Amino acid sequence: MDTRLQKFLSQMGIASRRQAEVMISQSRVRVNGIVAQIGQKVDPECDRITIDGKAIAIAQRPQLSYLLLHKPAGVVSTCDDPQGRPTVLDLIPPELAAGQGIHPVGRLDADSTGALILTNDGDLTFWLTHPSHSIPKTYRVVVEGHPTESTLKRWRHGIKLDGRMTRTARIRVIKKYAQSTQLEIILQEGRNRQIRRVAEILGHSVIELHRTAIGSIQLHPPGKASLPEGSYRLLTDWEIRDLKHQCNQFPINDSAGLRSKNP
Repeated sequence: MDTRLQKFLSQMGIASRRQAEVMISQSRVRVNGIVAQIGQKVDPECDRITIDGKAIAIAQRPQLSYLLLHKPAGVVSTCDDPQGRPTVLDLIPPELAAGQGIHPVGRLDADSTGALILTNDGDLTFWLTHPSHSIPKTYRVVVEGHPTESTLKRWRHGIKLDGRMTRTARIRVIKKYAQSTQLEIILQEGRNRQIRRVAEILGHSVIELHRTAIGSIQLHPPGKASLPEGSYRLLTDWEIRDLKHQCNQFPINDSAGLRSKNP
């Protein structure tokens, strides 16, 4: 059955759809010996697909894995780094990191900490990062000074960033310190360094930024042990179903085909 090439590569756990498009645009992918094009359809049962000269076999598809990582500061949210900095893949066992197509879903900048999902499910990555699916992400943010209510109102209603308004956000004050304020911020979009840039525009630079939850998946669930910094855990079947439900991939009560490695 024909499918788009970038979708097939993501289903094989080789890369996310966007990463696959980059690989195709770099002429690294060939179909039956011919350089592939983005959007090209292939029949994996019949076509010979290669990346950097190495053939891909359907039987090579790895078991789908879904992880929640507590990212520390100083670690980059990529699979490799030209500057030699530690990456999120350095925090998981080699048997998961090597050859399984595990990659981060979205990013936290190097200075930020907190919840990050890793998976080799390219379809889930696509839907979680697609602008039309507004999965809420919750942050605990410490900013300089004490934002006034009018400043917070501006932030909640949207700020022009790169020529367009940010989406509305939920923001509440958690605690005030002598020279700073801790806020809870819930966003339904994730532009590059968005919280830091908006805070700077409003005159309250970010001191600390920590993501506590992605949708209903929490680093510090009430009444349960928090996931330690630098550690990971496997998502439960329920959490995977809930994420896919939020992406409208299937109904919340549909458990068909879902398997995590959790006992």
